[in-house]
Amino acid sequence: MEITAQLVKQLRERTGAGMMECKSALVEANGDIPAAEIVLRKKGIASAAKKSARSTRQGIVDSYIHPGSQIGVLIEVNCESDFVARTGEFQTLVHDLAMQVAAADPKFVRREDVTESALAQEREIQRARALQEGKPEKMVDKIVEGRMNKFYEEVCLLEQPFIKENTTSVSDLIKSTIAKLGENISVSRFVRFKVGDTATE
Repeated sequence: MEITAQLVKQLRERTGAGMMECKSALVEANGDIPAAEIVLRKKGIASAAKKSARSTRQGIVDSYIHPGSQIGVLIEVNCESDFVARTGEFQTLVHDLAMQVAAADPKFVRREDVTESALAQEREIQRARALQEGKPEKMVDKIVEGRMNKFYEEVCLLEQPFIKENTTSVSDLIKSTIAKLGENISVSRFVRFKVGDTATE
């Protein structure tokens, strides 16, 4: 099938990828735009992984106040250059992440940040729960580890399903933005305020 300029343009508009990348993805997918999009996403996420080692010293701090002014979030997200920090795509991502923190109330950025005490407490809870459900003793540790993945999904921002598209994780959302913008992006920190919530972690 002939790969026309019109097809390339359509794919570019849908993905934000470069012209040559779009053309080669369309060749690989025999001109099928949805299939070419998948090819680009796979390559984008692969290239995003390569960029993840690069240092991020630029970025922005954004705030989000939930309607009703009962919940507010401050978040710092970093990238490699001031140029990318000023782009609409980057700022939209940061704002979406601030909304994610407001809605889903994560406690940590990534699973490596979860404290030993929080892990020990959760394992103990899940172990007691499994035993109470009558699971065989020799299966309990396996069951606990399986349930820990669900725990990470609840408490770690990067593991959570994205609130606007729950088939995508926050981590994959960030990776696709890395692929689009060509720079590493990392969430540095966030803080969530809720009126009347004075409990300290």
